[in-house]
Amino acid sequence: MDAVDRAILTELDADPRLPTAELARRIEVSVPTARDRLRRLHESGVIRGYHLDVDPAALGYPVAAFVRVRPGPGQLPKIAELAQSLPQVSECHRITGEDCFLIKVHAADVASFEEVLDRFLLFGQTTTSIVQSTPVQPRTPGLG
Repeated sequence: MDAVDRAILTELDADPRLPTAELARRIEVSVPTARDRLRRLHESGVIRGYHLDVDPAALGYPVAAFVRVRPGPGQLPKIAELAQSLPQVSECHRITGEDCFLIKVHAADVASFEEVLDRFLLFGQTTTSIVQSTPVQPRTPGLG
């Protein structure tokens, strides 16, 4: 990756819908060069895709929490399967340490969050941290 690739990523990080011609103008390269660089960034796996960013609270899920899960014996695969199956789960990470999973859960209220949490309790112990605010929004590392 060189300075042109990083400039492309920086511009697309700010506006993933940026037309190729405008991208080329902003980074001061020709349209064919920008198009070729984009293609290579996709083919090499640097750009994995483009995502819609939706506020869960606007969809009726204002409660967000991170749940650490320590599976019981033999329950590890069941937790990953359960997380995959629940629409309230937006992230699930396998982590090191005493807990094996870090899961981000969204809910309409504390009572419905409790229902989701109870599903994980069937397979192990949980520790929950409810999100109060997010001073740093998710961002691409190394671009800003």
